[in-house]
Amino acid sequence: MSSTTRNVVFLILVIFGMSDAWSEAEAQSASEKGLEIARAAHNNDTGFGNLRADMTMILRDRRGQENKRSIRIQVLEVPNDGDKVLFVFDNPRDVKGTAFLTHGHRIKPDDQWLYLPALKRVKRISSSNRSGSFMGSEFSYQDLNYPEVEKYSYTWLKDEKCGELICSVTEWVPVEKGSGYTRQLVWHDTKEYRIIKVEYFDRRNSHLKTLTYEGYNQYLGEFWRADKQFMVNHVTGKSTDLIWSNFEFKTDMNERDFSQAGLRRVR
Repeated sequence: MSSTTRNVVFLILVIFGMSDAWSEAEAQSASEKGLEIARAAHNNDTGFGNLRADMTMILRDRRGQENKRSIRIQVLEVPNDGDKVLFVFDNPRDVKGTAFLTHGHRIKPDDQWLYLPALKRVKRISSSNRSGSFMGSEFSYQDLNYPEVEKYSYTWLKDEKCGELICSVTEWVPVEKGSGYTRQLVWHDTKEYRIIKVEYFDRRNSHLKTLTYEGYNQYLGEFWRADKQFMVNHVTGKSTDLIWSNFEFKTDMNERDFSQAGLRRVR
């Protein structure tokens, strides 16, 4: 091999080596930026202590026929761990008194229980069942948890317009093996880090559902909450709307209601 040929080969190797280094640096940068966005969104939503709210859940089939349910929500913030969330169904009669409790965790799987008044028993939701439908809605049990930063890996993909806002689009990949999703695409607005949209991909990596948030309002001059959430299932054609109202923050809340025994009393 001539010296000229050796120099050309060396130059090619250098260029490919630099290309690999740049690709690795870009991937690391995208991962760091994705994590930074997730942490900013989480930090902007901590410190509220607790909240109460009312919710109307509207179930809609592929023909547009609707079924409405009235729900009370309580959320208790837990320092250095995930939040505790309680759902209590008040209407209609066939679900009245049903209660769902979740204890979120930063790293280990969340604990979830469902109280069924007809059976007068508390049922624990196993990890394998968390991808199942919550009370016939298009929300799974997994969707009802406040997302903890440690439970996903992140990759920032791009910034783009979303309505009148600019949003960062980030890919979330669940760390837990029991997740019903391979990944999620999450849109945060770049100013307040509010979630605007989430696209869910199932275990075959097909686009399963899309969740959109509307009607954000700020409470206590600090905490943002959406009045409306719309979940559409692209496979079944069904959808579920969650309409929130009557937010109350930093109330006198009984922590005993967030226990398994408390599920029997909340009616």
